[in-house]
Amino acid sequence: MNSAPTDKSQPRYSGTQVMLFVGLAVLATALVTAWWVNQYLYAASFEPTQLTESEQRSLDHKMSQLGQADDSSAPSLKSTAFSSEGSLDPEPYSEEGASRKINLTEREVNSLIAKDVDMAKHVAIDLGDNLVSVKLVVPVNEEMPIIGGKTLKLNFGVELSYAAGKPVVAMQGISLGGVPLPSAWWGDIKHINLVEEFGGPGGFWDQFAKGVQDLNIQDGQLRITLKE
Repeated sequence: MNSAPTDKSQPRYSGTQVMLFVGLAVLATALVTAWWVNQYLYAASFEPTQLTESEQRSLDHKMSQLGQADDSSAPSLKSTAFSSEGSLDPEPYSEEGASRKINLTEREVNSLIAKDVDMAKHVAIDLGDNLVSVKLVVPVNEEMPIIGGKTLKLNFGVELSYAAGKPVVAMQGISLGGVPLPSAWWGDIKHINLVEEFGGPGGFWDQFAKGVQDLNIQDGQLRITLKE
């Protein structure tokens, strides 16, 4: 009986060579994975936002209008609210001339966060067109396996706008180390207006919506107009 013809053009590899190729493939995969994890999953702390003198004066003015000062030494609050003896001066309540608008820039928002030194190292906010993007670096407990003691990088985006007479607050997505997580993992609320979905009578979102006349983010500024 004739034996089956063999294909002499097909290279043959010894068991040692196959093991070497597999080992190289595993090593390359491990190196790429380690690079990706360190580049995108683990993260260093953020540098707190520092305002210029003019930006700080503008923020101090805005905060004093809201009844608090961004800087405890701000003279505007001390001179108008306290007597020379340091006691709080009484004054009649009035809404005349009061503004119902709150305007904050991206740098001002991050500067307010930076007042808490620990939070400033772990949270950074970006203001896009009707979109708040939040970057978080989250320390992991030392006792957790594999990732214990590391710092994970988490990103998420929230739409903030106003439509059909109501505010729109909708999650746009969550990413871990640059990888978008499935919506099912965080409640299937992607692109869903939380005000509409959970705005039952008397609830938080219902009360929130009733107090807002306008809400938008444009040119790196968060603008909120409150109702009477």
